[in-house]
Amino acid sequence: MCVVAAHAGGADNSLLERLALCQDSWLDWKEHDPARLKNYANAIKAGFTGSGHEAWVTPRSSQSVAGLRVIQVYPESVGMGVGFSVLVEASFARVKKIVEQRLGRSFGKCEPPSDNMRTCDMPIADKKTVGVMSEDSDKATRTLISCYYFYAK
Repeated sequence: MCVVAAHAGGADNSLLERLALCQDSWLDWKEHDPARLKNYANAIKAGFTGSGHEAWVTPRSSQSVAGLRVIQVYPESVGMGVGFSVLVEASFARVKKIVEQRLGRSFGKCEPPSDNMRTCDMPIADKKTVGVMSEDSDKATRTLISCYYFYAK
């Protein structure tokens, strides 16, 4: 008999995870692999829904990144940052630990909380910085995982 266990957050989406952890980059695809960029755009359109007025989209079905339930995806930017971000349902400490495990390195120094937010950034390569950000509260249950390519000015 074969038993299959599924995580409560849904199936891990490797595309989202690779983008959020800067292992892949739609900016690189835009410059060097237009077919892959088109596949990415099609995957976002097929798997997510949005109002067209917001910077984020929401999953049409249960999905997860690194075992964490996906709440929203920011496929192009967050605020002034250009890149890719995913909002997951988990505490800042849990997400930070999981991201460090997945990348095999530590964030090192994180910024002191400001504007009611906690943040940590880890430069990965030129135009690639992984970050985690959450409300500065022990009760916060949502954390953003981001790969920023650069900040728009």
